Amino acid sequence: MSVLLETSLGDLVIDLEVETCPKTCENFLKLCKVYYYNLNAFFNVQKDFLAQTGDPTASGRGGESIWSYIHSKSQPSSSSSVPRFFSAEITPKLKHSTKGTVSMAVAPFAEGSGCASQFFVTLVDNADYLDGHQAVFGHVVEGLDTLDKINDIFVDKEFRPLKDVRIRHVVILDDPFPDPPGLSQILEDPSFAPPTRPPDAGTGLVVIGEDEDPLTSSIPEEEEERQRRAAAAQSSALTLEMVGDLPFANVRPPENVLFVCKLNPVTRDEDLELIFSRFGVIMSCQVIRDKKTGDSLQYAFIEFDKREDAEQAYFKMQNVLVDDRRIWVDFSQSVAKTNQLWSNDIKRGPGLGSRGRGGGFGGREDLVQTRKYRDEDGGSGGGYGMVFDIPSSGRDKDRGSRKRSRSGDQGGREKKRSASPRRDDRYRDDRRERDYDRRRDDDRRRR
Repeated sequence: MSVLLETSLGDLVIDLEVETCPKTCENFLKLCKVYYYNLNAFFNVQKDFLAQTGDPTASGRGGESIWSYIHSKSQPSSSSSVPRFFSAEITPKLKHSTKGTVSMAVAPFAEGSGCASQFFVTLVDNADYLDGHQAVFGHVVEGLDTLDKINDIFVDKEFRPLKDVRIRHVVILDDPFPDPPGLSQILEDPSFAPPTRPPDAGTGLVVIGEDEDPLTSSIPEEEEERQRRAAAAQSSALTLEMVGDLPFANVRPPENVLFVCKLNPVTRDEDLELIFSRFGVIMSCQVIRDKKTGDSLQYAFIEFDKREDAEQAYFKMQNVLVDDRRIWVDFSQSVAKTNQLWSNDIKRGPGLGSRGRGGGFGGREDLVQTRKYRDEDGGSGGGYGMVFDIPSSGRDKDRGSRKRSRSGDQGGREKKRSASPRRDDRYRDDRRERDYDRRRDDDRRRR
């Protein structure tokens, strides 16, 4: 026989000792049935000892048995009375030996000793000094983590929690006892609910609500939303840094680079540079093109020498007609140009894995395939790390022309011999990479 207590810190499932303590279990189950414990606060929490609740007034002096409660509700004007307490069922074989032991609090005086509605849950093992004094009637079988949260809350000098912790709802999973007389009439009466007062019980102590954060309760809603967004952005940036998509979490996109999209496919680099150069000195202007076909992807990056020039171009060139297309201009959000560890221009070397210097993709070799486009032709090192061709620098062109001039007056066989030692390093690196990938694939197939 068990009951589910839904608290503001989590759920507790309590198994009851109905055979050993039938009267105590019946009292507890019927109080749950009339929602007596709903919104009751934990008014006494002693760390590594116990957490007490069951008093609607949260004063430690309230509460009554189910029979007294039924009589007070069904016959409020009757001169006869039903005792508030009932005799405690203290059984020697039921001890406070484990964490999560549930016991009825025994009142030693005032209207006779006995139990009413208040109960507590132990927060530590081997609380044997309670044996023989308090009436054990159940054990927590699910929700020990909830007990840990209750145990860690801050309390005042009288062990009252500074933050409101309550029983929100009670669900009876199994009830073997018949309803006592008058219980059904109370359930049909909408005014039967017991009074529930704040856990300070009129002491004047200010208690923090269960849904309040004392650090942000005085912050305006707009500022709280801004802080929430900043925390989410920082968390996402750390994740991207871990997987290698960002060089470091606090990286920021350059403020002097503009992103231009919705271009006409016929628009060239020099066309955009000529149009945007009236705002200031342009360091680079690149229309992004497809690697295989060479077709324009209809967007570009324009890097200005000064941030002020980029801002002026942003305000002036928005929605301007260029080659019969109205372009869209915004500040670049890409940080690939600053990510040298992730850059496609890093060469690989033997014995260093799939990447020449390690780092970057978190050791995942499948992500390295995205870098092979530019590595196969050798990147120029000045681009944005995208999948597109960057024109070779003038130094590479001059080097190629010098090769051709040196070998132009020799025969075919002489050309091969003279060109081979002067081959660029990137071709040897590419061949070494292909040999490495082939050996790796052979090893995987053999496994």
